[in-house]
Amino acid sequence: DGYSGKPAHHAKPSRLDIHEDLIRNKLSIKGTTMKAVYEFIFSEVDPAIGTYSNFIKYIKRKGISLDKTPKGHPRFETAPGIQAQVDWKEDVSIANRYGEIFTFQVFDYKLGHSRYCHFTYKTTKTRQDVFDCLIASFKATGGVPTEILFDNMASVVDLKDGRRHVNNRMSAFADDFHFRIRLAKPRHPFTKGKVEVINKFLDWLLPYEGEFETENELIAILEKINKKVNTQVCQATGVPPVLLFQKEKEYLQPLPNQKVIEFYLSNNRQTTVQKDSMITYKASKYSVPSAYIGKSVH
Repeated sequence: DGYSGKPAHHAKPSRLDIHEDLIRNKLSIKGTTMKAVYEFIFSEVDPAIGTYSNFIKYIKRKGISLDKTPKGHPRFETAPGIQAQVDWKEDVSIANRYGEIFTFQVFDYKLGHSRYCHFTYKTTKTRQDVFDCLIASFKATGGVPTEILFDNMASVVDLKDGRRHVNNRMSAFADDFHFRIRLAKPRHPFTKGKVEVINKFLDWLLPYEGEFETENELIAILEKINKKVNTQVCQATGVPPVLLFQKEKEYLQPLPNQKVIEFYLSNNRQTTVQKDSMITYKASKYSVPSAYIGKSVH
């Protein structure tokens, strides 16, 4: 009598409807990604929003998707404990809920076999900062790899007669901690692609714009993201980095004795006085006379 069957589509509301304005707002932040926004809402707002694939379908249906074409590069694998790759995520800027802008650096350290990584928050990128970050990463992973791959960090590499040379201070550090220094080829970013992948996870910070108050809260957010990176399935290996790390850490070399470590964690360091007449030391801020603004101090 005219029955045409069940309707092809159901006008069923989505749980994400109540977050639509938030999704649009967070996706409007320059440089953010769909994955970053999903992780923010899942972790901080509503853990019952469903899977990431359903999240993608929803924002595409609403016409707010971001189309990006991924670029692939060949990978090379290393045995456990052989290599780590390091890089800086430079001049990351994010505002707290009062509109104060925090600009900082993130040191990325990643073990080549397991992809286990460690992020270190810094306000500068001096050679002393590199020492501090490497030692913090060695302690966090429980050992030292056989070699570390660097790019052309000014604090590591000197140019002489058009050729790259590792500076003497960095060479001495490597000798004392028993690892070799390898330099990535210029204009070949895929040679250190494992650590470059970390940069996309740091974009997960962007949805936290306006969601924190202090620098300590910002550092805690970075640590939370770091933990999440290590517990999510890696596309290259098919398992979370933390699982492979349990095996890889057995192959890492032990750290040198405490005297050597303390020598490189010297209390004397050089920094530049900021516009607010403040310097940062060990995650705390101290005021200095305004005459030193813009100048380098010890």
